[in-house]
Amino acid sequence: MAGVTFDAVTKTYPDGTTAVNAMDLEIADGEFMVLVGPSGCGKTTALRMVAGLEEISRGRLLIGERVVNHVPSRDRDIAMVFQSYALYPHLSVYENIAFGLKIKKVPKDEIERRVNEAARILGLESFLKRKPRALSGGQRQRVAMGRAIVREPAAFLMDEPLSNLDAKLRVQMRAEIAGIQHQLGVTTIYVTHDQIEAMTMGDRVAVMRKGELQQVADPQTLYDRPVNLFVGGFIGSPAMNMVEAELEQQNGGYAAKVGSHRIGLGAETLDARPALANYAGRTVVLGIRPEDLEDLTLSPDAAADHRLKGRVDLTEALGSEIMVHFSIEATPATTEEMRELAKDVGDERAMQQLEHGAPGTAGLVGRFGARSRVRVGEPLEVAVDTRALHFFDPETGLGIYNGTSTKGAS
Repeated sequence: MAGVTFDAVTKTYPDGTTAVNAMDLEIADGEFMVLVGPSGCGKTTALRMVAGLEEISRGRLLIGERVVNHVPSRDRDIAMVFQSYALYPHLSVYENIAFGLKIKKVPKDEIERRVNEAARILGLESFLKRKPRALSGGQRQRVAMGRAIVREPAAFLMDEPLSNLDAKLRVQMRAEIAGIQHQLGVTTIYVTHDQIEAMTMGDRVAVMRKGELQQVADPQTLYDRPVNLFVGGFIGSPAMNMVEAELEQQNGGYAAKVGSHRIGLGAETLDARPALANYAGRTVVLGIRPEDLEDLTLSPDAAADHRLKGRVDLTEALGSEIMVHFSIEATPATTEEMRELAKDVGDERAMQQLEHGAPGTAGLVGRFGARSRVRVGEPLEVAVDTRALHFFDPETGLGIYNGTSTKGAS
């Protein structure tokens, strides 16, 4: 096993397109690192450079202590798992898993030991004689993983391995892959477009945008302290609500003026973000996660300055909760990051609002308790958990915390 280090690694194609720009990232021995970001952000290119499938334009790439820029893929001691299973249909599960070892002329008894051990880990022991056509999608993906495991590599590279599975199976396989990785302790770089996969699987997550790292941190830190607007909007499902707010002084403290509303900011918020004091009298971008909004009838003790009034546009009943889309009198944050995020997820409603929304009207999403009885077209009052608000500089896009922010915060 070995760590992987990107030292100012850059990939520029002949047409001048830079897919990855000066990437600095250290992945520890045995760590599960997830690269996540929208389509075209450079995450797969970064993975392919580790695999030796893409040449590095500038910088150094190390596996362990060895610089591998010009080392052929077959000599890098890595194993890849792709979204396509790439199994041989005429071979049994046993033969598919053993194929790479046979090519390398590994002794027969050692092949048998490794294949049986991988089958035990993956729960494939009763399927070893079957052909791939007799397996489910999840079982086929396990066979692909088995083929990687038996090689006993220094690092696993996984490129969206769950994207071909249905939603229920993806949830199951997420847990299985994370469990297997921790059991084996092999350094793993996992690429995905799905931020839920990233948050539930990675020891750390590296968020990429336009070929550059935005933030590298453990999942909870990404959620609680996003370094900028892009990370704040990308991490979380449904996405963080973003509106313009003017920071005002109020009763010796501060309040965020959002349209006709004033949201009081308590000592806890200000202690966590002392740099907010520098924004008094200025406009900021206020971020509110849907889970930090609740139907006031279910949270009646919310202070008067911890409330928003609006009108219900759409409800989505999910059994355990209700997603409520509603409009308030406010100005939506119409930054480049917001447009990019809405386009990436195909959120037509958000794109329409950003481009053609009614002046002074912002659409928000709240994750309400299942006992909420709000109705489409009716007015509503919403309680805001002010302890969990986020604030961003509208010009730089950086989160407002202690006055300093770094891309690689961890």
